[in-house]
Amino acid sequence: MAAKVFESIGKLGLGLAIAGGVVNSALYNVDAGHRAVIFDRFRGVQDVVVGEGTHFLIPWVQKPIIFDCRSRPRNIPVITGSKDLQNVNITLRILFRPVTAQLPRIFTSIGEDYDERVLPSITTEILKSVVARFDAGELITQRELVSRQVSEDLTERAATFGLILDDVSLTHLTFGKEFTEAVEMKQVAQQEAERARFIVEKAEQQKKAAVISAEGDSKAAELIANSLATAGDGLIELRKLEAAEDIAYQLSRSRNITYLPSGQSVLLQLPQ
Repeated sequence: MAAKVFESIGKLGLGLAIAGGVVNSALYNVDAGHRAVIFDRFRGVQDVVVGEGTHFLIPWVQKPIIFDCRSRPRNIPVITGSKDLQNVNITLRILFRPVTAQLPRIFTSIGEDYDERVLPSITTEILKSVVARFDAGELITQRELVSRQVSEDLTERAATFGLILDDVSLTHLTFGKEFTEAVEMKQVAQQEAERARFIVEKAEQQKKAAVISAEGDSKAAELIANSLATAGDGLIELRKLEAAEDIAYQLSRSRNITYLPSGQSVLLQLPQ
């Protein structure tokens, strides 16, 4: 009797386990920010996109493919050439996500790894196209314009594959070693040229000052000669008196100078 009871309980437990496994295999979850596409073994990929939550499916016949529909970042490095044939190393940072309604088409035509298959190729294509419109100097001085043009062209190109680009930005832009060295040499040459120009201008100013000084001395000599010719030696005597007066004034202000009466031969007459 007890054996039959245990046998019945075992069969019931087995049935419940099988039923639980069937029910569990018929349920699947779609997390927040994700969407699911159903692949049916008999009808192929379904056009319906399943939203967040817990859903039912037919075990073995149907299979859910889960897609992350949140914005995700990706850095793509590209080496290309500028308008003046300079090598340019650019790194583009992209925030992308798929168009939810186009997930069945994306899965059918591209696959689950759509970002690996699409983004590097179209990014390289757009960057090469845009950078070739600018020379090396313009890539530096007009970086904002370059970034905006890349963003517009790349957004339009990605839309054909069912991708949305929330942000596109240039995070790294450098040039080849030869160009960098050429820029440094150009800067040094410009500084040397500015220094040479300053030296030349300084010499010109000194030359002009010397000419003006010589002209002044010549004019003064001419005036003195004319004065001597007109007044004779009187002008010289006047200048002597003025010089003597100035010397006497300067000596009178010095404490180390003592005046002696005319004919005095000693400074002090000490007692014998």
